[in-house]
Amino acid sequence: MKKSFAARVAQDFQKHKFKYLIVVPVLIYLFLFCYKPMYGVIIAFQKYRPSLGIMDSPWVGFDNFLRFFEDPWFWRLIRNTLTISFLMILFSFPAAILLALLLNEVKVSWFKRTVQTITYMPHFIALVVVCGLINSFCQSGGLFNDIIAFFGGERSNLLADKNLFYPIYVLSGIWQNVGWNSIIYLAALAGIDQEQYEAARIDGAGRIQQMIHITFPGLLPTISMLLVLNMGSILNVGYEKILLLYQPLTYEVADVISTYVYRKGMLDADYSFSTAVNLFNSAINIIFLVVSNRISKKMGQSGLF
Repeated sequence: MKKSFAARVAQDFQKHKFKYLIVVPVLIYLFLFCYKPMYGVIIAFQKYRPSLGIMDSPWVGFDNFLRFFEDPWFWRLIRNTLTISFLMILFSFPAAILLALLLNEVKVSWFKRTVQTITYMPHFIALVVVCGLINSFCQSGGLFNDIIAFFGGERSNLLADKNLFYPIYVLSGIWQNVGWNSIIYLAALAGIDQEQYEAARIDGAGRIQQMIHITFPGLLPTISMLLVLNMGSILNVGYEKILLLYQPLTYEVADVISTYVYRKGMLDADYSFSTAVNLFNSAINIIFLVVSNRISKKMGQSGLF
């Protein structure tokens, strides 16, 4: 006789009860800090007043969303957010893959470990310290201007130039995260069957041919999954780094949705409006996630769901 679902779960719990107990703290954390606060999203449809509370604040429907769509900065925020996100995907995402491929070809263990350590280290430096270094180096008397002056250029505040904000943001992001992001690709490379390389060498394939026909195809499932994850957070440009780097002269290219939400919510105390903008941001991210996941599956790669 076939057991019921509840009976199968009870039997599995008895068999693996310690594994279930290990998961309990994680589930409690997720519930308290990820799911329980979600009821606060309803203030996006209210004119929230702290004195009245969430349940007693007046309802305004979609007025907060309409305010955002009619905001004169709406298209600038969308443009800047998408531009920075796509630049990071275009340059930072392949950089980690390239580093992993190069490290995989290094056979001298001490040199490989040294390179890995050097590239991992920036990830563990606090963001405020990283941005402090960038601000210091980009000042008129900073390191970058010393290099420019050495080659005959003129000194200037590089972060005040809106044409240089994107290159500084992207290059510093690559420097900070390329080593850390390459770890998962190195793990995927370690899982490739080494007999394939031996068979390829017997057939006369060189290292470049082995990389093209064995290494890269072995990485494709990991690449596709991480690309889907990146597309699912395409509008979540980290506001902390931009807040620490941008200034009024670069608002035109640097102001993004997350910094706008910060200003409206934390500085202007317009909680309902900032929640509505953030909810819109999350909805667009979900659409990107679903579409990119479907495209990945149609192309024969693995998806998230």
